[in-house]
Amino acid sequence: MEKQKGVNLYAVGLRVFLEEAKAAVAELNYLKEQMMKIYYLILTTLFMISCGGSPYDAFGEKISSEVSHNYISVLSGIQSSTESGEGISLSGEILETCSKKGCWMKLKMEGGDTLLVRFKDYSYFVPKTGQEKKEAIIKGNAFMDTLTVDVLRHYAEDAGKSKNEINQIDKPIYSLNFIADGVLIKK
Repeated sequence: MEKQKGVNLYAVGLRVFLEEAKAAVAELNYLKEQMMKIYYLILTTLFMISCGGSPYDAFGEKISSEVSHNYISVLSGIQSSTESGEGISLSGEILETCSKKGCWMKLKMEGGDTLLVRFKDYSYFVPKTGQEKKEAIIKGNAFMDTLTVDVLRHYAEDAGKSKNEINQIDKPIYSLNFIADGVLIKK
């Protein structure tokens, strides 16, 4: 009888233990579900912040949207050698981009000038189409340079100009050029 009493106590204790273990497992599963909800909420929030935080698409090095220079002043300063041309930040309207790779773009600047912008070390590109008339902010180095007839014809070919238009290019152009470390294009 003593033995049976001990077995019954053991069975009761085991039943209580199993019920408590079941309750603990249920609570752990509930906590796991809550943690997963929090985890997905954090991921969703981070994703939304990273996608919608800026009104610009960025290319190349990270740059500020603050424009620190005026095109006319930079052009005048470089032509008169009073401006080094380094660390220049300008904005303009995109006229066209290279339709083959996106390896250059032309910006309409103050006074109606066109500025050829190439990208530092050929290390990044901008979209090849759909950027016309969008605002672009560029930061990098401005300098005077002669674009040879061959280079001008190459750019015209990249831009999809006709053979007739390409063949009409017969003079080099000495103008302000720009190598951009980074570019922002208005979305």
